[in-house]
Parts: sequence; C-alpha cells; structure tokens
Amino acid sequence: MMSEYKNFSITRQTKGGIPNLPFVDVKNEILGKKYELSLIFPTLDLAEELHIQWKKKAGPVNILSFPLDTDSGEIFLTLAQARTEAKKFNRSYREHTLFLFIHGCLHLKGMIHGHAMEKDENKFYAKYTK
Repeated sequence: MMSEYKNFSITRQTKGGIPNLPFVDVKNEILGKKYELSLIFPTLDLAEELHIQWKKKAGPVNILSFPLDTDSGEIFLTLAQARTEAKKFNRSYREHTLFLFIHGCLHLKGMIHGHAMEKDENKFYAKYTK
C-alpha cells in the first residue's frame, strides 16, 4: 500500500495499520516542505536484511535513514521493532514510532548521535506528544 502527499510518500509492506501520527508536519518542520521524503514500513525480512547490510547486526533494524541527495531521502521504519522497543523506553507504541521518525528525520538533516541530536529529538518529541 502506498499513500502520496506533497513531497512525501508512505509505503507499507506489512500487514496491519500505521499509527496515526503527524508524519507530514514533522517532516516539514525538520526537513522543509520542499524536501522529498519516502517513508517505508518494511517487512521483518527486509528489516533484517537492511540491518545486516548497513549495520552488520542481526535482527530487524528499528530505523534507517538514507539521504538520496540534498533535497530527498528515504526512511525505513520497522513497526514491529518499534512495538517491541517501546516498553524499554517507557513509551507507547505510537510515541516510540513518533520518536523513531523524528530521529530518522534528524539524521537526514545531517545530525549525528550526540547531545545536540538528543536535544532536538526531545524538543520535537515534546512538541508532537502534547
């Protein structure tokens, strides 16, 4: 299943629903309205392949961000992994999925793990969980 919005597409390769989250608003605020983003919810098999290929780790990846150029990118977000990890971070499934999406967008903006990224993650997370 694929949904199209202006400069934003969602592809769901899994069964079940996608949490109702402000994906477009978050994307536009972090990356800009002109940034073209594809959000893919992969199957568990693809999530495991991606994790091995890009991170050299076993098991399904939670999120991977791929900048395609300065104005476009892709995010792979594994819903089953978000559901599994949510409890570990004291979040609901919906909240953790939002957090992962924010994290992926910040990577596409060029941020790397560290204090500045955590500060921005917390700022956007607080704004969109009110």
